[in-house]
Amino acid sequence: MSDFSKDDIRAAVAAGVMNEGQAASLLALAQERLGVRDGLANDDEPFEFFKGFSEIFVTVGLWLLFSGILTFGAVIGGGLGVSIVGMILTWVFALYFNLKRRMSLPSISLAAGFGIFLGATVLNLLSPSSNNIDAWHLIIMGAFGMVGMLMYFRIFKLPFSMFVFGIFGLILIYAAMSSQGSSLPLRDFPKGLFDLSESSGLALGSLVFGFIAFGLGIYFDTKDPHRISRFSATGFWLHLLAAPAIVNTMALTLYNSGGPSAYLLTALLLFVVTIISLIIDRRSFLTAGIGYLGAIIVWAMGSNLGNEVGMVYTLLILGAFITALGTWWVQIRSWLMRLLPDFPYKDRFPPYIRGHHD
Repeated sequence: MSDFSKDDIRAAVAAGVMNEGQAASLLALAQERLGVRDGLANDDEPFEFFKGFSEIFVTVGLWLLFSGILTFGAVIGGGLGVSIVGMILTWVFALYFNLKRRMSLPSISLAAGFGIFLGATVLNLLSPSSNNIDAWHLIIMGAFGMVGMLMYFRIFKLPFSMFVFGIFGLILIYAAMSSQGSSLPLRDFPKGLFDLSESSGLALGSLVFGFIAFGLGIYFDTKDPHRISRFSATGFWLHLLAAPAIVNTMALTLYNSGGPSAYLLTALLLFVVTIISLIIDRRSFLTAGIGYLGAIIVWAMGSNLGNEVGMVYTLLILGAFITALGTWWVQIRSWLMRLLPDFPYKDRFPPYIRGHHD
């Protein structure tokens, strides 16, 4: 596809020339005709944060504008009115910068701003005095925020809006656990937030949230296996939420239990996380576990070597592992996918080098 690339197809989808289903079908047909799947080149997860400096310039202007609105609200003491005006302005600006100009970074900033103003509006309606906010207020804010961001996603079709949706979901879950007697463990972070052995309830909430976000991410991934549309980008943002919630909770719980068996179980968990990351072709899960992998290597080296020497070996081993996996990600994933037996939706994940025996 030297004359017509994936970027051209993504641009056609963004411009509304074709929908995601048509784009996926076109790309699949082209790849089958050219044998791309059997000679797939190194390819990264498509992600576009901004297209040029003009987007940064516009975003800085928007941040200054809304900072002025918030400052004005603080001066006059009108919280509810300011938050409503902020919601209206972010929506109006999104109609132009998102739907018409299709500018990535300003659209992301406006979605985040809409979520902030939406949450502030709900809290101001529930409790005009910020000193009286309790867990039930946060539960209601989280629920309204999730509904509002789903509507935002439906209207503007912006993948990042599902990230804000997830943040509201996380607030709702944490607030619900707090209402059951758990308190936010700010003094004992991150153990109180991610260690299941602490029995705070918040760690369990983190794990539940992580699996829900992971399931939604897989749902969007399987709708766009070629990763050319907003479905794939939406899955990216959901996996970005799911990875730390799942990996941090499970790994920190195992790691903090102490002893060689705990470290070995943590290593086994990270091996499973690596396999899952390769299967779904998402690097975020493995990235979330790199810190624990380093800690395990430090422990292994420290039992036989001095601390300073062990740290040097840790950096060398960890650096070599990450570099090798990043360099040969496609080849390793292709080998793994060929090795695994058929399982449901296997063909709905990104294509891989199948070899001549398939």
